Amino acid sequence: MLGSFVPALAQTAIPSFWDPQRRVERPEAPAPRLLRFVTEDDYPPFNFALPDGSLTGFNVELARALCEELRIPCTIQPRRWDTIGPALTENRADAAIASMASTPERRAELDFTAPYYRTPGRFVAAKDAQNLDDIRPETMRGKLIGVQAGSAHEAFLRDMFKGAEIKTYDSQTALRAALKAGEIPVMFGDGVSLSLWLNGTDAGGCCAFRGGPFLSERYFGEGVGIAVRKGNGDLRRLLEYGLKRLYERGVYADLYLKYFPVGFF
Repeated sequence: MLGSFVPALAQTAIPSFWDPQRRVERPEAPAPRLLRFVTEDDYPPFNFALPDGSLTGFNVELARALCEELRIPCTIQPRRWDTIGPALTENRADAAIASMASTPERRAELDFTAPYYRTPGRFVAAKDAQNLDDIRPETMRGKLIGVQAGSAHEAFLRDMFKGAEIKTYDSQTALRAALKAGEIPVMFGDGVSLSLWLNGTDAGGCCAFRGGPFLSERYFGEGVGIAVRKGNGDLRRLLEYGLKRLYERGVYADLYLKYFPVGFF
């Protein structure tokens, strides 16, 4: 399944997870006097600490933009990953914005907003590779595709691209090295990590995304939302309203382009 997109600068597409035809009104329930966000501080570029100890990253700036949009004072505190959920359930925080995937297991303990980003599977090939712009199961029959062994992306390829020749590698490092060396014409993997690799020095400008993004809840998850305490529907709806407003006003696009100049969509 493919996502919906808004064209942006430098041929970067801004993903949209909000129905443009659906008008969302600000909930009537009273807003909290203070919104206490928690996040993790070692997952760049989503959330990380600067040398002076201050927090930044896509999630952190999105939280600050939400507070400004909703006109609610807020705090954003770092927590160890394993303490984020308990901070919400024990009412020591109101919302977690930490790239926490909404899974059935987590939804048993927490509530989540609708996703504000999802992680697609993406194909990457050398920039000068031929005949790889239209990537579909039927166009990849008989073609060699590299993928990390044992990954959800390998499972996706074996189920959806049955006619392709699939070659597995033990690690992302080995897989990407094989692509750069020309051992494989194309690889398939996690769109977010690949976007960061393509924008970094390790890739050396060798390669680029090819074809469109592939989304699958079964293989790649249901997406990342903001987590709140179980049953706190008023705050969940308020945050969903704020996220939609940030998308409509272009704030979400600005942050996406800032942190993902090689967009993962």
